[in-house]
Amino acid sequence: MAMASTPRSIPLTCSGHTRPVVDLQFSRVMSDGSYYMISACKDGNPMLRDGQTGDWIGTFIGHKGAVWSARMSTDVTKAVTASADFTAKVWDTYTGDILHSFPHQHIVRGCDFSGDGSRIVTGGMEKKLRIFDLNRDDLAGQPLLSADGHTSMIRNVVWDGSRNMILSSGDDMEIRVWDPRTFNQVHSCKMDGPIASMELSADGQYITSTTGKSVYFWDAQTYTLRKHIKTEYDVSAVSLHPNHTRFVAGGSSDLWVRIYDFESGRELEVYKGHHGPVHTVSYSPDGELYATGSEDGTIRLWQTTPGKRYGLWQGDGNEDA
Repeated sequence: MAMASTPRSIPLTCSGHTRPVVDLQFSRVMSDGSYYMISACKDGNPMLRDGQTGDWIGTFIGHKGAVWSARMSTDVTKAVTASADFTAKVWDTYTGDILHSFPHQHIVRGCDFSGDGSRIVTGGMEKKLRIFDLNRDDLAGQPLLSADGHTSMIRNVVWDGSRNMILSSGDDMEIRVWDPRTFNQVHSCKMDGPIASMELSADGQYITSTTGKSVYFWDAQTYTLRKHIKTEYDVSAVSLHPNHTRFVAGGSSDLWVRIYDFESGRELEVYKGHHGPVHTVSYSPDGELYATGSEDGTIRLWQTTPGKRYGLWQGDGNEDA
């Protein structure tokens, strides 16, 4: 008897960047059901796209060096970017205009918005965190607050809006938790190597981080380790599906995109589509797709359930009406 074959996952390719894509972020789902994706690239030109289709919306022009991180405000009216040109810039996502440009003394690697979009946090090669208030013109581009504590480069910063806490991590093998009201460190999560990536899950329940061949999932409320999964390759980035059933991982030394079962840590799916290592991965807010960014300069969108009708995918014809 003939058996129905499992649909093959065919990714959509988003071209436009000319150098490695190093960071991706999806927005929340908007009131009309749409959502957006922003990308950071070493070509210095962050891009905004339709999250469901990958269609290009606009490019933010103004940086003079590689852009290492790009984030959107909760309402998607603003974007913030961190660059090797020693600046962090805040942009109007409707016009593409630069609203603020904040100077630093060295390369800026990470940035994020506060929950209400009124402030940003940055970190990078200086090992220093800074908070800038977008409504304080009297500060003339100077930080509202700054914090020392890291002993090596800061690679990642996240502003946990639901708890109003700032998370930072990097080469000193520690996730640090800061109270943005005082910028005092209030907690830390120690790891066994430089931290390549760190993100907050869509519902704010988990902090995911990677170092070497290890993936860590931390409780974002208590900062206790919930799960540690070992792999056979160097993991560059991880993203947890919104329903916590699976996660996607990219590797810094091969071309594969891997899907794992969250509960058991078992590898479920392996895909090859990029022509260079995968630097960044992210699930969409509805969990229907995930995006991968690579050394090859492309972004690829993959369906969580291959064969399903969604976005530009027309389905395999076997779906129930």
